[in-house]
Amino acid sequence: MTEEKATDRDFVEYVVKQIVNHPEDVKVERKIDEMGVLITLDVHAEDMGMIIGREGATAKALRTLLRVIGARNNARVNLKINEPEGSERRAPERKSIDEVVGDINV
Repeated sequence: MTEEKATDRDFVEYVVKQIVNHPEDVKVERKIDEMGVLITLDVHAEDMGMIIGREGATAKALRTLLRVIGARNNARVNLKINEPEGSERRAPERKSIDEVVGDINV
């Protein structure tokens, strides 16, 4: 039974290590609480874009596959991706209404 429970963690670790450029920095933790299974993923700052994917597609696919694995084992499995320190995630540039109206070409 312990082998089955570790399958979700091992799956995430294997897939993520195949995607990233720094597989040695991949850390996967598994915790069980009243909400189900929580898998926490830490990766190198440069690899965040590969894990998230364009418009979150890669992360969404990982979560979908984990849901399938969880359903087979009668468990709810969630994936949390921790943002690494030194991440360069930028907030979208905010413009005033005057700047937006001034950019309109008619």
